[in-house]
Amino acid sequence: MGKTTFIRLLLTFFLTTASITQAQQAKSIPRIGYLSRDLHPSDSRADAPLNIEAFRQGLLELGYIEGQNIIIEYRYAEGRFERLPALAEELIRLKVDIIVADVAVVARAAKQLTTTIPIVMANGADPTETGLAASLARPGGNVTGLTNMSAELLGKRLELLKEVVPKVSHFAFLNDDESVASKSMFNDAQRAAQVLGVKLQLVEVKAQTLDFDAAFRVMVKERIGALITSPSARLSLTLPRKRILELVAQARMPAIHPTVSWIDAGGLIYYGANTPDLFRRAATYVDKILKGRKPADLPIERPMKFDFVISLKAAKQIGVTIPPNVLVRATKVIR
Repeated sequence: MGKTTFIRLLLTFFLTTASITQAQQAKSIPRIGYLSRDLHPSDSRADAPLNIEAFRQGLLELGYIEGQNIIIEYRYAEGRFERLPALAEELIRLKVDIIVADVAVVARAAKQLTTTIPIVMANGADPTETGLAASLARPGGNVTGLTNMSAELLGKRLELLKEVVPKVSHFAFLNDDESVASKSMFNDAQRAAQVLGVKLQLVEVKAQTLDFDAAFRVMVKERIGALITSPSARLSLTLPRKRILELVAQARMPAIHPTVSWIDAGGLIYYGANTPDLFRRAATYVDKILKGRKPADLPIERPMKFDFVISLKAAKQIGVTIPPNVLVRATKVIR
């Protein structure tokens, strides 16, 4: 064998080895699918950046650096729920190792297409109510993650709203007609209403039309004095939320909301889980699953941090005075 031929063979060997090594390294990098019902973060109206940044921070704390030792594929439904199956299918075709779903309705859309890829729900209602999990302690399927305890907190929201407007005895729970979990929450809240001696009325809008103007006409006709907005994924989207808050201001109706993003948009009161903390903790599920744990065996966790936010700016706009004993308990006051 000539010297030139030998060098060529040696060079070919090293190049081939390097290519195989690079391919193996690339293949070994975990690929996460992040599926959201929300607007793309580039849209100035989107809430998603806060949650995504919290999720990324959680990964970073666990040693995962996006683009280096972990890849994240982002898909956003832009508020169009009918797009969720197609977006989930895209992630499945990419052979992602895990799908992170921002809320329960997104997790459900993904679960309908795969029972093998682990799904981590970052912020959702009780998954046992909608069949996503057998129990919180042992989910039993391919969905695990965190619940925001919306059902359990609904009674507390009613109680706080009653303290703000003690003379009001007729409250509304605004929901969309396709939100099964929220309807279940309403039934639970009825028990709290009985204890408080007030009437809580379900006011529904059709999910396909979201005619909030008609819903508010019903509330005015029924002489409803205060409002609890449902944690329905559809109602919490940017555009529906904006219209609801406009109508709340026009009706000068005190309202309490299911996520802090409502307050950022001009709402009066929020009480509930600290959502960014839930997304940060979702990263720990990704880490455990990548290290071999099965979602069926990972207990679904509850919130550890809660926020009680009051906007005095919104209170002034609708002519409501927040009692000092309520104001002093707030974790944040917007003036």
